Amino acid sequence: MSAAPALSLAWILATPLAATVLIALNAKRPRLGEVIGVIAALLTFAQVAALTPEVLAGGRPTLVMFSVMDAIPFVFTLDPLGLLFALVAAILWIPAGLYSIGYLRANHEAHQPRFHAYFALAIGCALGIALAGNLFTLFLFYEALTLSTYPLITHQGTARAVRAGRIYMGMLLVPSIGLLLVAIILTHNLAGRLDFQPGGILAGRVDGPLVGLLLALFVFGTAKAALMPFHRWLPAAMVAPTPVSALLHAVAVVKAGVFTIAKVVISIFGIDLLAASSWTGWLTWVAGISVILASVIALRQDNLKRRLAYSTISQLAYVVMALSLFSPLGVLAAGLHIVVHAFGKITLFFAAGAIHTATHKDSVSQFAGIGRAMPWTMGAFAVASLSMIGLPPTAGFLSKWGIFSAAFQGQSWGVVAVLIASTVLNAAYFLPIVHTAFLKPPPSEAGAGAKIAEAPPVMVAALCFTAFGTVALFFLPGLPFALARQLAGVGP
Repeated sequence: MSAAPALSLAWILATPLAATVLIALNAKRPRLGEVIGVIAALLTFAQVAALTPEVLAGGRPTLVMFSVMDAIPFVFTLDPLGLLFALVAAILWIPAGLYSIGYLRANHEAHQPRFHAYFALAIGCALGIALAGNLFTLFLFYEALTLSTYPLITHQGTARAVRAGRIYMGMLLVPSIGLLLVAIILTHNLAGRLDFQPGGILAGRVDGPLVGLLLALFVFGTAKAALMPFHRWLPAAMVAPTPVSALLHAVAVVKAGVFTIAKVVISIFGIDLLAASSWTGWLTWVAGISVILASVIALRQDNLKRRLAYSTISQLAYVVMALSLFSPLGVLAAGLHIVVHAFGKITLFFAAGAIHTATHKDSVSQFAGIGRAMPWTMGAFAVASLSMIGLPPTAGFLSKWGIFSAAFQGQSWGVVAVLIASTVLNAAYFLPIVHTAFLKPPPSEAGAGAKIAEAPPVMVAALCFTAFGTVALFFLPGLPFALARQLAGVGP
């Protein structure tokens, strides 16, 4: 294999890290820092996109940096699942970066250069997770992502923000050190290695109850996936500025969580080992309960960002539930849903931030008539809502149909029931928002909603771009499907 693809991995990681340093060094020239961030986002996307043909052709670019104790390498490898995550992070960094500029300026947020620097650093850590070639490398970047996003959670410096930051750190660091790290050490003791391999590395080395115990350590140790009961950090973190919420829910943090679980299921255990074990069925139940409970709680939230937060918990559990079917079709559907959810959820949070910026309203009960004054924002919100529900012509239909198909194939009727119930619940907490915004007249005392204008153009453009993506993926799903088929082992 040529050295060029391997070196490209280094450039992918170096670009956001260099942007972090340059933005920090130019803190007294904030506009220059904004330009640096946008350029870095464009370069990162170009670098990831350039490696896509290599991976689709079966190549696995690999870069070994050093080894610990001559046995555990610090290594990067780009495989189909990693490329899916890297593409999501790289593509969405572009609109997220532009949106952040408009949001921070319009809301007169303090310490804007610091915000953009940590935002770039978080993207760099997410890419490190995507490119990790073994559990050791992944764990280091997983922890670095937690630390790099803490200043974003507490950006506003209020007592509420600091309290949310403590919850965030506690509920992510404690499980990762107390459970995930233990799982990694146990895996090394059992298999003598930590690298990611198709079919896993634990086959023939673990059986019986230990399979279920080790899987539980990995799943609950990966608290970024927000699987209940390790979910409370996500609604608490909604105190952060909306671009941070978008970063948490769509681009980096929660995607790092479900990505890690997917990586462990596919490349550490292997779906054949998990499917053959009688000690792994609990995962479907835990995921299904999370889907339903989070949806019910979302239904009761009047604050839009909190409703979206619980929606995210439910949608992430879809990914875990699809993986828990331990079938190639389930893996394929899980990979697709990672991409689909990213585009839909970032659009919803962009819309929430645009509404806050234009109206200073954050509660669903205040949205009567707002769609008439902000048609682009609420139109994009409506499109993304349809994707979250799983209706065509949005990409949410494709991934949900894939999970349905995998459940029918495996005769997992409980999963089918959960999908039907959650689809109804999704419609129940999204469609009333759209109805209120477009079909209910604004309160007369508020002065005929005409005084409300759209948010700054750069914010509206960003959310329209991501909303367009949810529809484009429905009609042009080729690349995500190709990568998902590769990681599921069901096609070239």
